[in-house]
Amino acid sequence: MIETMGRAAGGSPPALRAAGLAPRALRRLRPRHPLAWGLVVAVAALVVTPLASLVAIALRGDPDLWAHLAAYVLPDALVTTLALLAGIAALTTVIGVGTAWLVALYDFPGRGVLVWLLPLPLAFPTYIVAYVYADTLDALGPVQTGLRWLLGIEAPAGSLLPEMRSLGGAVVVMSLVLYPYVYLAMRASLQARSAVLVEAARLLGAGAFRIARVITLPMARPALAAGLALVLMEALNDIGASEYLGVRTLTLTVFTTWLNRGSLAGAAQIACVMLIVVAALIALERHARRHRSVAAGGTDVRLCGRTRLAGARGLAALAACLVPVALGFLVPFGFLLHEVIARGLVVGFDPDLVRHAGSTVMLAGAAAVLTLALGFGAAFAARLVRRRRATALLGLAGLGYAVPGTVLALGLLGPLVAVDEAIGGVVRAVTGHGPGLLLAGSGAAVVIAYVIRFLAVATGFAQAGLARLPVELDDAAASVGVRPGRVVRAIHLPLTRPALFGAALLVFVDSLKELPATLLLRPLNVETLATYVYQFAARGSFEEGALAALLIVLVGLLPVIRMVRLADDLDPKPPLA
Repeated sequence: MIETMGRAAGGSPPALRAAGLAPRALRRLRPRHPLAWGLVVAVAALVVTPLASLVAIALRGDPDLWAHLAAYVLPDALVTTLALLAGIAALTTVIGVGTAWLVALYDFPGRGVLVWLLPLPLAFPTYIVAYVYADTLDALGPVQTGLRWLLGIEAPAGSLLPEMRSLGGAVVVMSLVLYPYVYLAMRASLQARSAVLVEAARLLGAGAFRIARVITLPMARPALAAGLALVLMEALNDIGASEYLGVRTLTLTVFTTWLNRGSLAGAAQIACVMLIVVAALIALERHARRHRSVAAGGTDVRLCGRTRLAGARGLAALAACLVPVALGFLVPFGFLLHEVIARGLVVGFDPDLVRHAGSTVMLAGAAAVLTLALGFGAAFAARLVRRRRATALLGLAGLGYAVPGTVLALGLLGPLVAVDEAIGGVVRAVTGHGPGLLLAGSGAAVVIAYVIRFLAVATGFAQAGLARLPVELDDAAASVGVRPGRVVRAIHLPLTRPALFGAALLVFVDSLKELPATLLLRPLNVETLATYVYQFAARGSFEEGALAALLIVLVGLLPVIRMVRLADDLDPKPPLA
């Protein structure tokens, strides 16, 4: 059956017309698929509902409270957040574009190893790297103690290095972890440079600098915009690093207003301001990519090779790429490994760590399964329906990734409590006893937050995998009476299996590292590896949680390695002399 449909699809529209099935006739044969529409609408509603609940909570708040927040809380938090995002955007652009430029366009000693090392900082959550550098570079930390010994300074009369617990320290720390988003996007774009355009520019007398300014960088602008959007979304979601480094962002303000001051309405009002910032970031990213699609003309699809750098230039390129790798991965990883060995955390580890690791795997695993089922199911449904409204709803379902975990957790409270009350009312009417809260304050609430937040990963992978399958394949199946469910099982699922695996891996690891939503929604006496590390850092003894932090990093290496392999497949192998 698969071979028959493949041959029919291979004939394309002429073959279908020869069989008496013109495209217009095929559209008449295609049913309305109410179940597919229902799935797409339900998945979009899953993401929109907590945001609508958040706005409702904010509107019900005391107007006097909003006046107080607008006068004394929001200005400083908003300015600090914008300054943090601007600094991170600038530094990640310099690091990401610079390293991608060197690796994609040049051959130099050590390049093959750097291709694997440069993305590795993504395995670290920002809060773990913040804990490492804040402790090691403190005035009484090992680095400054060593410097004073070398300089012969006996008493610690102030800090010898810039203060890490500051806005500048947060910019540096987060940029060292998040620059690979820009690096990977820019490397993929730069490797896809068409040799036709570059050779034509050279024939017209353009030098290397002008080619880069007029051709290469403008063509890579959409990739830069996409990478920076991911960087800024992750920075906005952070709570552990900013809290530990003393930077009062909007995210941290929502957290403290809700938990420390007990003002749910005030936290919701601040969260609505964060949604405006998120909307602005999305609008800027789409504007940067608008009308920037560039394709090489003609039939020559050759890609540019790499230019060899030898001697001092090659060593300089190696050093430039090694610095972010060393600071973003090797130093934090070495610190964690040293603390685990020096403190005997493997031999005499905390027995509770096994229980917390089990809770982490269960929550992340459940989130991965549900996210894949909903994300891929909605993508299959949108392909089946083939309407612009379904595609728009699918895009709406992907907005959860742009919403910070703190905001998402706050918006989920209302819907979860409403569902619990509805279930409780039914159970009470039947049995005479209420079951209490079933979703709110349980592991289910954490899983739901993970699913909403990372649904964009599953839908993105599914759409990318399905885009490689010609729609004529579905039409051929419909023309011979094959039901959509069988087409999905026999064709779509087997052919999109690599995308399924990649999405499952990313969702699992992202759920493993998620801190803000987990902190706010986890049940009592339940810890994940992320919250376990956070508790030690909050008590000023982060080193005692080094083993849990190391486990998070080791698991986080898996999707990073997969991304490197995918990027390496696009790499043009023959260099130019």
